[in-house]
Amino acid sequence: MSIAATNAPIGQSERRTKAKRLVTGRGRYTDDVTARRVLHAAFLTNPFAHARILSIETEEAAGLPGVERVFTGPDIADACNGWTGNHDLFPKLDSPQQYPLAVDVARWQGEGVAMVVAETRAIAEDAAALIDVTWEELPAVADPVANLEPGATVLHPGKSDNLALELRLGTDAVDAAFERSTLVLEESFRFGRHTGVPLETRAILAEFDPSEQRLVIHQSHQAPHQQQELFARLLDLDEQNVRIVCPDVGGAFGIKLQFSGDEAAVAVAARILGRPVKFVADRLESFTSDIHARDHQVSARMGFAVDGKITALEVDDIYAIGPYSIYPRASIMEGNHVMQLTAASYTVPAFRGRSRIVYQNKGLMGHYRAVGQPLGCAIGEVLLDRAARKLGVDPVEIRRQNYADLSAGPVTSSAGVALEGLVLHECLDTLVERMDLPELRAEQTRLRSQGRYRGIGIAGFIEQTGPGPNYYGKGGIPVSAQDGCVVRLEPSGKARVFSGATDQGQGADTAAAQVVAAALGIQADDVRVTLGDSEVCPYGGGAFASRGTSIGVEVAWRAGRRLRSQILELAGALLQCDAEALDLRDGQVIELATSQARFSLEDVARIGHFRPYELPEGFQPMMSAVEHYVPRDKPTVVGNGIQGSYLEVDVETGIVSLLNHWVVPDCGFVINPLLLDEQIRGGVVQGIGGALFEELVYDDQGQLLTATMADYLTPMAAEIPDIDVTRIEKPMGDKTLGAKGVGEAGTAGAVGAVLCAINDALVPLGAGIAQTPCTPARILTAIEQARNE
Repeated sequence: MSIAATNAPIGQSERRTKAKRLVTGRGRYTDDVTARRVLHAAFLTNPFAHARILSIETEEAAGLPGVERVFTGPDIADACNGWTGNHDLFPKLDSPQQYPLAVDVARWQGEGVAMVVAETRAIAEDAAALIDVTWEELPAVADPVANLEPGATVLHPGKSDNLALELRLGTDAVDAAFERSTLVLEESFRFGRHTGVPLETRAILAEFDPSEQRLVIHQSHQAPHQQQELFARLLDLDEQNVRIVCPDVGGAFGIKLQFSGDEAAVAVAARILGRPVKFVADRLESFTSDIHARDHQVSARMGFAVDGKITALEVDDIYAIGPYSIYPRASIMEGNHVMQLTAASYTVPAFRGRSRIVYQNKGLMGHYRAVGQPLGCAIGEVLLDRAARKLGVDPVEIRRQNYADLSAGPVTSSAGVALEGLVLHECLDTLVERMDLPELRAEQTRLRSQGRYRGIGIAGFIEQTGPGPNYYGKGGIPVSAQDGCVVRLEPSGKARVFSGATDQGQGADTAAAQVVAAALGIQADDVRVTLGDSEVCPYGGGAFASRGTSIGVEVAWRAGRRLRSQILELAGALLQCDAEALDLRDGQVIELATSQARFSLEDVARIGHFRPYELPEGFQPMMSAVEHYVPRDKPTVVGNGIQGSYLEVDVETGIVSLLNHWVVPDCGFVINPLLLDEQIRGGVVQGIGGALFEELVYDDQGQLLTATMADYLTPMAAEIPDIDVTRIEKPMGDKTLGAKGVGEAGTAGAVGAVLCAINDALVPLGAGIAQTPCTPARILTAIEQARNE
C-alpha cells in the first residue's frame, strides 16, 4: 500500500506519518519505531598527507550485521553540491572545488574517504576498518616555504604553483625610511599551528522528513542561520525547510564556525536513508579535521630614530593554510591581521606588508579565537622591546612615545586600520600601576644576582570586534552582520526573548536576560532566553569576532526598550494619561511623579492578551517587540588593551614558570563584570597555550605527530598564574549600550606578553627567541646558540 493508493483525504500530520512508514533502508519497508531510531556514522579517513584513490572495496563492510549503508566520496558528491572557499573582495583567490568526502584524491591526513552508517557507533567503526582502499601515495606538499619555490610539486592540477593568494599593503616609500633610520631591527618569527580543543567536540544529528522535504539538524556550531543557508544551498533544499538548532555549545572558539565535509555527509545520509544520523567527532578526528590556525612564518623589520620613534615597518608573512581555502569564510583574515595589526596602536610613518597564502597537505585553516591579532601584537611588541634595549630607552616609555595620536580625532594607521576612541595611555598607565613595575624590576635585578632569570613582558593590542556587513556581505559570503531579537511579554508579566545570537559558554543568554530585565523593570530570573534555533529565532550572525555583546546584547536592549514603550502606552491608555508620565519598576507600572504603583506588569499583560475590550476603542495592544541591529557605520568596532606577564625561566631545563599576569582591556559599558572578567581570563589561558604549549606538529611527509591529548599539550590549572583584570570602561557612542566586545581580548595580547617576558628573562644570557610555542627545547637551543656566538 502506498499513500497514493489511499482514497480518503488525509491531513498534513497523517501524511507525514504514512510517509515515514515508507522510508527505506535497503529497499525494505520500515515501521515508525525503526524510522525514528538514530543511526550512527563513522568515517574512514586518509592515512596519508596526499594520495590518489585507485579503488574502494566496501562489500565486506556493507555486509556486517547492523550496517545500514556504506557511502564513498562519489556517492555523497552525487547528492551534494560542491563548494569553494572564495571571497569576492579577493577575486584572485581561486580555491579548488571541494566535496564532503574525497572523490579522486585525498589531500590531508584525516580527510574523509568513506562513511559507514550503522545501528551503533561501534558497529560503524568496525565496518569502516573492513573497507579496503587501494592508494597511490603522492608527494607531500608540506613545507610552505619550499612550496613556493620553482619546481615544487603543485598540489592542484591546472594551477601553476601553490600560491593561493598574495596580499600587499603600503608603499615602497618604506625603503627610504629605513635608509634614514638610526636603528633597523630584523627578526624571523615562526608561529606554530594549533587548534581550539573545545571540551565538546564537533557533533551533528540530522533528520530528514521526505514528506515535507524538511531537514532538521542539531549541531554543535556557532552560526545556525549560516548553516541553514549552506545546507539548503548544497543539498538543493528550500531554505525555509531547513532548521538548524545549536543549543548550549560546550566551547567553540571559532573552531565551529565553518562548514565541515563530514557533517555535510551526515546530512546527505539522513536524507537518503530517511532516518536520523548522528556523528560526534572523537578527539583524534578533532585534531586532524577541526579547523587549524596560526601557521605563519613572518620576516619583519622595524626602523627607529635615535630617540626611539618608529620610522618604518615591513612585514612579510607566509601563511600556510591547508589544501583548500576554508568554506564559507575563506582562509584570508589571519594573513590580513598579521599585516594590519602589527604595531597597529603605534604611529608608523612608512609601512609595507605582504602576505602569501600557501596551499599545503595539512588540515584546513580557519578562524581561531582572535584570528591573527595575537601574532601581529607579538611581532610589534618583541621588536619594540629589542629597540628599547638597543637604544637604552625604557620599554614603557618607548611605547608611550610611539602611541598613535588621537587627540585631534580618529586616525587611520598606515596599514589601513581605523583607530577611534582608544584609551592607549590610560591602559598603559593602569597596567604599570597594577604591576607595581618598579618593584618588579627591583626584584628581577636582585634575583638575577642569585642566578635566577625572571622576565617582564608588556604587550599592547588592538582588537577588531563586531564586524559590519562590508567584509562578508560584499564578499558574497552568506554571513549575517546583523542580529535580530524578539521580546515577548507573557500573561504572567514575565518575558521571553528569542535572539539571533548564540552561546558557547560566554554568557550571551545571561547578558541578554539582564538588559531585557532592566528595560522592563523585572528580575533577570523572570526572563527566558532562547538562542540558536534558526526556526524560531530572528535571523542573526551567531557568535564570532566578539560580537555577542556589541551586537547581540545591543539588539536585545533595543527590543526590550521598544516593548517597554509599548507596555507604557497600553498602561497610559488604561489610566488615560501620557505614557511619558509612567515607568516600569520591580514588576509594577508606576507614576513617575509620585512613584505610586498603579498596575502590576502581570495585570497589564493579562489585559493586553485576554481583555483588550477594556482598552479604548481602536487601541491595539502590542505584547511583543522585534528589533534588528547591524553596525553599518564602521567595518568593525575597534578596541584596545594591554597585558603584562611576569615569569621565570629555568636556564638549566628551559621550563617557564608563569608567576603573574595582568590584563587592562578597554571594554566600554560593562553589563556583567563577572562574565567579562572570566571571558578575558579564559582568553589569556588560550593565549598562554599558544605561547608555551600548543602545537600541531607534522613531519616532512605531512603526518600529524601530535594527535592525542598526551602529545598535544594544553595549559592546565597548575600552569596558570593569577590573572589580574582591571577594566577601563569607556562607553562607545551615546545611542547604544556602549559595550565593546572583549571575548578575544585575553588571547590577543597574551602571546606577545609572554614572549616579551621570556626574551626579557634571557637578556643577561644574550639569548632570544622568536618561535612559539616557546618549548623548553627551543629555549635551551636559544641559550646554547647565544653561548656559542
